[in-house]
Amino acid sequence: MVTKQFKGSPDDADVRRADSLGREIFSDVANKWALLIIEALGEGTLRFGELRGEIEGISHKMLTQNLRMLERNGLVERTVHPVVPPRVEYTLTEPGQALRVTIDGLCDWTHRYIGHIDAARHRFAGGPAQAS
Repeated sequence: MVTKQFKGSPDDADVRRADSLGREIFSDVANKWALLIIEALGEGTLRFGELRGEIEGISHKMLTQNLRMLERNGLVERTVHPVVPPRVEYTLTEPGQALRVTIDGLCDWTHRYIGHIDAARHRFAGGPAQAS
């Protein structure tokens, strides 16, 4: 049995509407850093430094901003352990885990079609396609 979690008007969930909550949520989670954070946390609970080490190229500032946004949207849970120095851990919530399934599908799609996309980019730029 499938239960719908959404409580509100269908317009609030319509990502095509500029004023919808759905578009705001979509905008938040559909960025490369959020997707990579969710993917990394899908393996389990991580501390800030561990998470940063899992995502090559992310700055301290970008990781902090995206973790706060994911926490605000209820996709990531932040746990502060009362020790000195404080130990902070991040883990995916149930909705975050559900979103990870979708992200895994996007990763699978990328692996499947990366050669095709690379060839199309080279054709578009007028250069030779790379062998895949």
